[in-house]
Amino acid sequence: MAGHDHHGHHHHDHAGHGHDRGHSHGHVHAPANFGKAFAIGISLNTALVVAEATYGYLGNSTALLADAGHNLSDVLGLVVAWGASIAARRAPSGRFTYGLRASTILAALANAVFLLVATGAIGWEAILRLRQPEPVAGVTVMVVAGIGILINGFSAMLFARGRKDDINIEGAYLHMAADAGVSLGVVVSAALIVWTGWLWLDPVTSLVICATILWSTTSLLRGSIDMSMAAAPRAIDVAAIRAFLLARPGVSGIHDLHVWPISTTETALTCHLVMPAGTDDAFLMQTAQLLKSSFRIGHTTLQVETHPDNGCALAPDDVV
Repeated sequence: MAGHDHHGHHHHDHAGHGHDRGHSHGHVHAPANFGKAFAIGISLNTALVVAEATYGYLGNSTALLADAGHNLSDVLGLVVAWGASIAARRAPSGRFTYGLRASTILAALANAVFLLVATGAIGWEAILRLRQPEPVAGVTVMVVAGIGILINGFSAMLFARGRKDDINIEGAYLHMAADAGVSLGVVVSAALIVWTGWLWLDPVTSLVICATILWSTTSLLRGSIDMSMAAAPRAIDVAAIRAFLLARPGVSGIHDLHVWPISTTETALTCHLVMPAGTDDAFLMQTAQLLKSSFRIGHTTLQVETHPDNGCALAPDDVV
């Protein structure tokens, strides 16, 4: 390896700095501006959970209790996501050379697990109720769930604009939007119970809600597990990046291309470029800039080698 001409270049942005304003791709740390949205969403939804749990219990409605459980999982999810987004902005230090950015990935994972546990508990209660339906205070349930639609619709709007950039913001948005739909289902079910007296509708609605939660959670769970495994984010086309790097002037080959998420909003890339004629810093800067504007990769490290042999004979474990 000694004879190789190595240049390293690391193009990096820090969370707090706004020197990215000129770009339209909006990769810059979605969580940074959502503090207020999180605070409002958490307080409104906590109040809603208390109301739904109380009236669900008093009014004997598993559907309303299921909705309370769904909203509680949202509150937990919001708290975890907010905490993670704050942690993500802490400066790197000591052994945590990326700072605590990866906590956003763990948050998404924890959130998905919370949801699955909540769903199991409510589903079980609903199945017991199916065997022995009990009278339900329909009008109370309709009013409380109606308030739920308003609160969830408003909360979803708070997060709507950040959902493309961050799986945690997307998680928050999806839960709120799903919750508005779920609350609507509870209203309809309670209205039908009042109208027809079919008590079994309540546990059935509850089971439908559980199925909805499970459906929305699987993609969150899959996405967060992929990120934990350092898989390239779904939005990023690794083959296109490979083709782009190979097409750069002077590049005769590439190897050791790695693309991985540092957090739910940031992606890093490292690659060895074989460039027989060597190159300069301007080329590396420009390549990093293009990777950023075309592929939304904010942290690029490129290593240049003038010999195409990659030193394979010396170090077979280098080969990827």
